[in-house]
Amino acid sequence: MRTTRHLSRRALLTAAAASAVTAVASPSQASVTHHCRPTAPAATFRTSGRVKKAADGSVQYTWPGIAFEGRFSGTGVGIVLDDSANDYDVQIDGKTVSTLVTPGRTTSWINDLTAAEHSVRLVKRTESPWGVGRFGGFVAAAGGAILHAPAARTRQIEFIGDSFTAGYGNASGTRDCSAHGGVDRNSNADLAFAALTAKKLKADYQQNAFSGRGMVRNYNGGEPGTDYRTYYDRALLNVPGDVWQKPGTWQPQVVVIGLGINDFSTPLNPGEPWATQNDLVTAYASAYHGFLDKLRARYGTRTFLVVSATPVSGTTAFADTAQNIVRDRKTQGDNRIGYWYYDDPGLDRLGCDWHPSLHDHQIISGLLDQYLATLPLHW
Repeated sequence: MRTTRHLSRRALLTAAAASAVTAVASPSQASVTHHCRPTAPAATFRTSGRVKKAADGSVQYTWPGIAFEGRFSGTGVGIVLDDSANDYDVQIDGKTVSTLVTPGRTTSWINDLTAAEHSVRLVKRTESPWGVGRFGGFVAAAGGAILHAPAARTRQIEFIGDSFTAGYGNASGTRDCSAHGGVDRNSNADLAFAALTAKKLKADYQQNAFSGRGMVRNYNGGEPGTDYRTYYDRALLNVPGDVWQKPGTWQPQVVVIGLGINDFSTPLNPGEPWATQNDLVTAYASAYHGFLDKLRARYGTRTFLVVSATPVSGTTAFADTAQNIVRDRKTQGDNRIGYWYYDDPGLDRLGCDWHPSLHDHQIISGLLDQYLATLPLHW
């Protein structure tokens, strides 16, 4: 078994302080107009991920991997944003044509397209627990029109996890990415295993991931008194007490949970609530069962729950406890739950701070594809 070290190092992320910049794959196709007021008629786009509607009709969000999909006719489309914390990819007809780096309050234009009907997708690459992004909708270039939003997909997957699920530093190619733009510039949630698998399955998905957070213990015991469960119910992570209002249309057939790396990857420090690792294991298992009960209450008995684990340095407590949790649930009569352990000798962990690289996320996504194919999902 290979082991992993220095996992999920960043317990919280801060908003980027860089000036508004637009990095464009095809310079002739994009331009930026500043200081546009966002307005977002929802019928003209679809949303992936948890968002909150603002009074002016725009939508706000903080989770990684949030995406907006639309359709338009004509030779260009504008993307209305108000966000100085995050990076985005713009995809036209399935191809990434522009990367918007902390764009600020702008309308970014993709121009010089063939006069025809096109699809557009805006996806948030980065994490921003404390920095709220705001999307104001798509606008058509002169002579064109924004069309009705694309239809919802019948398959739905929810991903719950930490930095691995978020795609932390996956685009770096070097473990110390501080001299290469830092974690934010080298993260792409849309190329993390969660997004890759959902797209291969043609599924709508939520990527509810928070780097550095565990089920009961954060990385190296950081931010005591909080853990992933503190934030799971929120639409806006930076708003204490915020509650995401689940739409009736969101009913995932499968939920993939990846929490435990941060609980177990570092030794306990003096003053933490658990005197021994056995105490931590007991607390982790109890909290995990409670979290699974929450998911069962929210989504019912037909949703398949996947409890995942992967190697961490110096201990098998994570994998062993996760496997025991699934065994206990099945003993209690829950047959819609499974255990997925993933590792592969080809993983290079060349992302920032020893995190999975883009290459690794492809491997992990393939392993998840194989596992999901064994489940009785009936979708």
